[in-house]
Amino acid sequence: MTAYPLASVPSVVVLTTGGTIASRVGDDGVSTPGKVAVDLDAIAARLGVLVTVVDVLRVDSAAMSHTDLDTVSAAVQRALRPDVTGVVVLHGTDTLEETAMLVDLVHDDPRPVVFTGAQRTADHPDGDGPHNAELAVAVAADPDRRGQGVLVAFGPRVLRARGVRKAHTTELDAYTGVPATPTDSRITLTRNPIAGIRVDVVALYPGVDGVMIDAARHHGAAGIVMEAMGAGNANADVVAAVRRAVDAGIVVALSTRVPSGGVVTTYGGGGGGADLVAAGAVSAGETSPAQTRILLCALIAESKYDVAARFAAVVATPSTRASNQASAPSRTSVRIQA
Repeated sequence: MTAYPLASVPSVVVLTTGGTIASRVGDDGVSTPGKVAVDLDAIAARLGVLVTVVDVLRVDSAAMSHTDLDTVSAAVQRALRPDVTGVVVLHGTDTLEETAMLVDLVHDDPRPVVFTGAQRTADHPDGDGPHNAELAVAVAADPDRRGQGVLVAFGPRVLRARGVRKAHTTELDAYTGVPATPTDSRITLTRNPIAGIRVDVVALYPGVDGVMIDAARHHGAAGIVMEAMGAGNANADVVAAVRRAVDAGIVVALSTRVPSGGVVTTYGGGGGGADLVAAGAVSAGETSPAQTRILLCALIAESKYDVAARFAAVVATPSTRASNQASAPSRTSVRIQA
């Protein structure tokens, strides 16, 4: 990791990608993204910061593709010139946690990259975009934020990108996660495009069978994320489908639909978390299904070999280490269907 000297006047690059912060409501009552209307010049003057704006995308974040995520990641990398103090990404809130996760996974630089957005459109009389943008620029310009990885500054909170989760569809305090602190132990990956890599999320529920896991296997998934019940549980049909997927060279990650806490593979009985891990699934610990999917994509993009073992290293906590050590031996490589 290169050490960049502090500038006398902080310089922040703001990347715009669309989202609600750049949206206006039309005559039909429907909002669509356009050009960001936040007065970034006024923010720069108040904070005593040089701000450069780069228009990267103009898209609703729910419509973003893997190619778009790659575009944002590459734009962040380009923006981190030697004279830059930090980077802000203005992003739609629907998938901010995915893009922030991808950028954090490949961010091997002490300077802060800060994601933010808005819950209210730019033309709302009491919009939250200006506050969030100013908070994000201030965080990106703060030398004390160096070494904290990629951050999310939103409402009253500054959170780590890894573990952040949108917790409310409309409230201004929209995200939960871990408060930002230095992250010396954070594992980073080499930056490779995730476009073309298919990783599916399968929701589990009472009475679920293995049809969706089998469908993902048949349709070329290189990875599957199970959004399991409770602490990571399912049933015998799902266990059998996991075994078929792992035998086919697919990495299967076990996460939970529960917003707080993580996977704890203590239940058996033929369909519990212990049985899923024994069938070859790898525990995602406290990583959400959405961020687990991005992590698998990034790992597969880096190398198709030993994905399960490398995945386990990134999400490692004492509980996930115990779970993943009990899993079936990982396959040498995953399949990637052209």
